[in-house]
Amino acid sequence: MKKIIIGLIVVIALGVVLFFVFKHKDGKQKYITDKITRGDIKSTVSATGTVNAVTTVQVGTQVSGTIQKLFVDFNSPVKKGQLLAQIDPAIFDAQVGQARANLLSAKANLEKSQVMLRDTKTTLERNKILYAKNFIAKSDLDTSETNYLSAIAQIKVAEAQIQQAQAALDSSSINLKYSKILSPVNGTVISRNIDIGQTVAASFQTPTLFTIAQDLTKMQIDTSVDEADIGKVKVGQKAAFTVDAYPESTFNGEVSVVRNAPITVSNVVTYDAVIIVDNTGLKLKPGMTANVSIETESKQSVLRVSNAALRFKPATSAATPDQKGTKGPKGPGVWILENNKPKNVKITTGISDGNYTEVISSELTEGQQIITDSSNSTKKNEPAPGAGTPRFIR
Repeated sequence: MKKIIIGLIVVIALGVVLFFVFKHKDGKQKYITDKITRGDIKSTVSATGTVNAVTTVQVGTQVSGTIQKLFVDFNSPVKKGQLLAQIDPAIFDAQVGQARANLLSAKANLEKSQVMLRDTKTTLERNKILYAKNFIAKSDLDTSETNYLSAIAQIKVAEAQIQQAQAALDSSSINLKYSKILSPVNGTVISRNIDIGQTVAASFQTPTLFTIAQDLTKMQIDTSVDEADIGKVKVGQKAAFTVDAYPESTFNGEVSVVRNAPITVSNVVTYDAVIIVDNTGLKLKPGMTANVSIETESKQSVLRVSNAALRFKPATSAATPDQKGTKGPKGPGVWILENNKPKNVKITTGISDGNYTEVISSELTEGQQIITDSSNSTKKNEPAPGAGTPRFIR
């Protein structure tokens, strides 16, 4: 009885094996097809960038000192000429006072020189009369004339000293004025880099105290476009982008500038394409990272094929007889079924959106079926499940 059962099991197992073997040999290759459709295609260039205000002003100081008062903070709206901070003006007040005193001294010296000029002029005129009557020597007349000319020169020196003292007073007054940090534009404070009591030094370079965005309702995105795509980007093209803060919202903008200066990082060359964005709702904030899609070209109601059909290549044995043994047609093409055999049809392609590609000219028509993939129960030359690389017997 056991032998009969074992025999039946062996027969059944052998039958199953023979069934799959013959099924594989006789099985026909199946193809997945898709229709040629007509629709819209938009060709885009992807890039990333940073959202910034269109005009950002860095406010610094031209004088050194200690911050005495602060009148604004982060996000404070400011007007042009508004007081932002005050540097301790004590030392500048003292410099102005000293310069003013020097100016008064220079003016007094001028008055003194004018008195001396009148005295030397009187002496010269008197000596001329006495010399004409031979009451004094010629040397006395010469001495009085020299003293007169010296007094005239001293007048000029005193006048120059007044101008010098006036310039020093103006310089001290300007430094005193610079101790008040004023806003140069209307806008919003987006950065404050100082605190009360902090000392700022403007000896070698101007330190940045505040950063003011002039108008946050208008923003721009500085995008890094790869050199392979920059030739497609033009001024005036539309752009759409998203930011991580609002992943479900799409914002729109327009390319305003394509800068020619290359940016090279790790041997990768990119170019800066500036996109202007309306930020009336103030959702966008400076510094946000934007994922941008620039629409380089758009066409409506064109004949299109799926990109999967352009990538499909049938097995050599499945091709039509006239295509066997060849390397395949050059240029883009798709495959159709003719007498249950794939046949290649050459096409001329246009723009692509990543999913579909425009067909400019071909023998194809709208609604025609094209092959996108093939489906087999077991692929030819595919190793059996569990099979691996052959092992050598040691």
